[in-house]
Amino acid sequence: MTVPAPAPVPSAGTPAGHFDARALLDPVNPAEVDAFARAQRAANRSSAGQIIAWVAMGFALLCVVPVIGIMILGLGYTIGRGTGVAVAGLVALLLFAGLIVGIVMLVRRGIRTRNLTRFRLARFAGANAMSYFERIDDPPLPGMIFSSGSSRMSTDVLRGVEPRFVEFGNYQYTTSNGKQSQTHRWGYVAVKLDVPLPNIVLDALGNNTLGSTVAGAFRGDQRLSLEGDFDRYFSLFCPAGYEVDALYLFTPDVMARFIDHAAQLDVEIVDDWLFLYARREVSTLDPATWAWLFGAVGALLTKLDQWARWRDDRLRLSAPVAQHPILPAYGAAAPGPAGSAALPFAAPQGLLTPPPPGVAPPGQRLKRRSPWLIVGIIVGVMLVVTMAPFAIGIFSFLFLG
Repeated sequence: MTVPAPAPVPSAGTPAGHFDARALLDPVNPAEVDAFARAQRAANRSSAGQIIAWVAMGFALLCVVPVIGIMILGLGYTIGRGTGVAVAGLVALLLFAGLIVGIVMLVRRGIRTRNLTRFRLARFAGANAMSYFERIDDPPLPGMIFSSGSSRMSTDVLRGVEPRFVEFGNYQYTTSNGKQSQTHRWGYVAVKLDVPLPNIVLDALGNNTLGSTVAGAFRGDQRLSLEGDFDRYFSLFCPAGYEVDALYLFTPDVMARFIDHAAQLDVEIVDDWLFLYARREVSTLDPATWAWLFGAVGALLTKLDQWARWRDDRLRLSAPVAQHPILPAYGAAAPGPAGSAALPFAAPQGLLTPPPPGVAPPGQRLKRRSPWLIVGIIVGVMLVVTMAPFAIGIFSFLFLG
């Protein structure tokens, strides 16, 4: 994992828990932007993928430009022989110069725009008690989108660590089927919870993102219907056997908070993390987006205090049971240290000890559909369609002929 140095570091006097979006809109000093860009380049060296991309672009230009030049010269020779070749050469030279100037201007403009975006986000992070990271390669997060594909990378990451770890970022990864590749882009919010919880996924029906990509891969018997209008906004998936635990975690007031503030976001609880997913960038220069995300996270966390008290009873049941002490004979005094209060019974110590924080293995991850089941169904249908005419013909020949 590559984690660049944050820039800039929030000042010690920045109060936590407030929202200041002025850095996203206020005028900036170009000299400060240039200094920030130089510092970022020094802290974040070009990756191998970026170097390969630049080399490939240069190689493509070297291959395409001569071909176009030869075509123009050939056209000039066809039209006017020697004079035509001279005119065509001049035209080709002007076109080549214009192409180079245009490419340079577009690249410089793109770089300036990108540097300005990074500068504003870094200032915004510092004004809101967070740190800015330009890029994090292969982020070590347990969410379901962070283990798919290759070339995994988070960009424009804003991270706060006190009093609770919260991270906002844009994320992308690449999948390939051998012939063509596709880059998938997400926005995410990662919130560290107090204790590990069962793996629960809320597929937001309003954006229909997970329904066609991830939630569709979960087994249907893990879907749990909740009371009220919650099912109109989310499809909830939890591990089999953890339905009661899901009802404990998603009380009516918690469900109301998710409906009011996160109905357009897909949600995942895994280990001791809460993830909010969007099919668009969330780390942007739009103050309204940041106000919405800050408000959603704040509203959800105020209702999640009871989540910290959740314990998995399966861990206690799977732990070795403490042996009860041997009781003395009837009427005899129970042995104990001097001055201790003697009781006529032995307290069951094992049952009084609460389960440790954590989740038993069955609840740690949702079970996914087996791809072989789908393959088997497809193969079966193909066999039926293919063999049906032969079977009908044989039946007709044997019994109807």
